[in-house]
Amino acid sequence: MCGIFAYAMFRGGVGVCKACGCTCAVKGTSKKIEFRRAELLEYGRKLRHRGPDWSGTFSDTNTSISILMVHERLSIIDPFGGSQPLVHILPSGHKLVLCVNGEIFNHQQIRAETQDYPYQTNSDCEVILALYSKNRDNLQTVLEALDGQFSFVLYDGERNKIVAARDPIGITSLYYGRNITDGSIVIASEMKSIPPEFDMIEQFPPGCYIEVENDVSEMKTSDYYSKSRKGAWRGRYLAGDDGMIDYVKSQDNETVYGKLRDILTAAVKKRLMTDVPFGMLLSGGLDSSLVCSIAMKLLNEHKVKVPWQDTIHTFAIGLEGSPDLEKAQEVANFLGTYHYSFKFTLQEGLDAIRDVVYHLETYDTTTIRASTPMYLLARRIKSTGVKMVLSGEGSDEILGGYLYFLSSPNDFEFNKECHRRTSNLHKFDCLRADKSTMSWGVEGRFPFLDDDFIDYAIDLDPSIKKFNNAEKFVLRKAFDVTDENGQPMYLPSNILWRQKEQFSDGVGYGWINTLIANANKKYSDDEFTALQKKYVVNPPSSKEALMYREIFESIYPKRENTVDYWVPRTDWANVGADPSGRAQKVHAQAYSVEAHKSDN
Repeated sequence: MCGIFAYAMFRGGVGVCKACGCTCAVKGTSKKIEFRRAELLEYGRKLRHRGPDWSGTFSDTNTSISILMVHERLSIIDPFGGSQPLVHILPSGHKLVLCVNGEIFNHQQIRAETQDYPYQTNSDCEVILALYSKNRDNLQTVLEALDGQFSFVLYDGERNKIVAARDPIGITSLYYGRNITDGSIVIASEMKSIPPEFDMIEQFPPGCYIEVENDVSEMKTSDYYSKSRKGAWRGRYLAGDDGMIDYVKSQDNETVYGKLRDILTAAVKKRLMTDVPFGMLLSGGLDSSLVCSIAMKLLNEHKVKVPWQDTIHTFAIGLEGSPDLEKAQEVANFLGTYHYSFKFTLQEGLDAIRDVVYHLETYDTTTIRASTPMYLLARRIKSTGVKMVLSGEGSDEILGGYLYFLSSPNDFEFNKECHRRTSNLHKFDCLRADKSTMSWGVEGRFPFLDDDFIDYAIDLDPSIKKFNNAEKFVLRKAFDVTDENGQPMYLPSNILWRQKEQFSDGVGYGWINTLIANANKKYSDDEFTALQKKYVVNPPSSKEALMYREIFESIYPKRENTVDYWVPRTDWANVGADPSGRAQKVHAQAYSVEAHKSDN
């Protein structure tokens, strides 16, 4: 992961600046590019938290698209030789220039298939240049070949064209804007690097690309993933035909368990690709514990080689006495990891809220609740020298693991909600996981968001996903395996079958209680009613939501359209609007939302 900032303009000159993880294009002529160079570099520097290891630049003002590219790098693969922007000189003498935020996990395979390309580095990202140089008229072919988490911008100097794309799930954050009047575009990993003159800003859609030539008004976003051989699930969802979002009804359960286990194991293995120290986020819940367990098994069986360490380092955070800290230590003891258990105080969490809103660029309640401890944990992880971590994001969306899913009226609606949640991951869990960790220059990788895992798991029969009201039953059952001595091969039963705790709950039940109480003290009922009316787009439904919204507006005015709210399906029986898992009646320590409000 890195930071990318790009500045570009058509019809009279474009400047493009990049910082790995973000791409921006801002209005200006070629003369203005040089005049504004220092100012533009400052926008790139706003992303240096994403890429603290090195900076690189490229500029060209001699074409119809004048361009300045700046790359802020976090080095994970080929740390000494893989600096960006990457440049390939075509036979015509023109240049292809690439900046990437992310990782291409199948880069070795692509290298073997593109041996005639003159590779200059061992960077996984350079394969994008190799593929593009051979398929310049068919970007679909380039993108279908990539297995990874990425967003990138590529400048084709021969064709005076800019290409940008984002991975199918939207794991790496990306925004874009355009100005039809002066012919400029902006593409950025984070909004903070976008100059204030751009007011038409949106999230770049996952699984899509743009090719821009001559005029920004001609820019079109193309969906490549739904058309690819891997994109069946997304194609069904985007088609808008509810009848197409159906599940596979007839399967042998034991076959499903075995295949699910194999696919997830392969997903973990490919994400252990690194040239630097790495670790695992370990909450003690099912998803992160399984990822750790699989990784340890691969390491113990010598199926992967990792540098710098002979065991896996795991990290957990919580309030004093939190459920996650206790369970995470239990899992670490069982697996034999080198474990770090960090505690934070309620005041430290409250003090970090404004920084979290700044880095996350959201005012969504559940995202901020969960991001704050993750943001604090990433800072602790950075202090240990670890630069990359694996985590368990995505399982709940794909497998219907949130407790409100148990209230679905029927299997069809259950599966439809899996599709909706998975397609919106880039707005919530991916945004949280990417920006919380990258705030401190730590890259996150997410095995459950592997293309093959999603394609197989998302349309499994809901009855096997929620059998006997055990959320994610199929995943638990797939890894409920013992050895010849009857000992669990992956996790002990009390962890494997532990009820779902959303991260904001698991770090300690006092965390959400304190956030709600703090907001209730900040605003009277009359103040809340008056301030609520200020916001036409996404009006806050609670004092807590209003508190976050006011912070967001003070940092990112007029950019409210870039955010959505994470809300359970309140149209389902017995499902309330509070995103906390404890707000659902099936939770072992459920609380009454109304009673909770009256207590604070």
